[in-house]
Amino acid sequence: MNLADMSIKEIRMAIEKLDEISNDFLQCLQADKRAGVQALAKQAEAAMARRAKLAQMWTEMTAYERALHEKGYSHVFGVDEVGRGPLAGPVVASCVCLPPDFYLPGLNDSKKVPVAAREAFYEVIMRDAVAVGIGIVDAARIDAINILAATKEAMKAAIEHAGVPADVLLIDAVQLNDVACKQIPIIGGDAKSVSIAAASIVAKVTRDKIMAEYAKQYPQYGFDKNAGYGTAEHLAAIATYGPTPLHRVTFTGVKEHA
Repeated sequence: MNLADMSIKEIRMAIEKLDEISNDFLQCLQADKRAGVQALAKQAEAAMARRAKLAQMWTEMTAYERALHEKGYSHVFGVDEVGRGPLAGPVVASCVCLPPDFYLPGLNDSKKVPVAAREAFYEVIMRDAVAVGIGIVDAARIDAINILAATKEAMKAAIEHAGVPADVLLIDAVQLNDVACKQIPIIGGDAKSVSIAAASIVAKVTRDKIMAEYAKQYPQYGFDKNAGYGTAEHLAAIATYGPTPLHRVTFTGVKEHA
């Protein structure tokens, strides 16, 4: 490719078609004296740096999985939950087993991933994972047994629904009782293990879809926007209309549902 014979527009289009920019191509861009090509070179260099950073992050976040696979464990599941803090709606847990060659750069704790990327990641995970399980515990059950017990119940349900027996569970800071396989609790695990991060994504997208459906039934509470968390608008709606059957009495302090 002779850049000197190409217009800046043609170079830009050529870059857009590339899956990856080589160092040699970057050097050719940098050697071109045209201001527009120099701008493209800077953009390409920044993109390469971002890609390298994501690759390094992936290497760090697969350390647990690689070590366990090397020890002969086949089904390494990440387990995480979403929805411990909201005033309304269920707590949702997920467990995900990823194949050893899985690669999804940018996968992270669902709270750190933008909505559009989170939903795109969800589709890839659901398509390519070895197994996925989801567990849901509703507000009434949360009130009956407390949120920590409900979280563990949702996690156990997710593990049971995965359809594939786990060899090892990587869990975000929780230890489960009455689970036969090996467990490794990891504080902040959704930012340290791709398997836990994947479970976090699945749980978050699943719960957000549930809350969006509830918003159609109770539009005044804005569940599609606040996911049941205690925003100012949500609190104002509770004060005006009272709680719904979806609200957690032990969280809102209101004893009767509307």
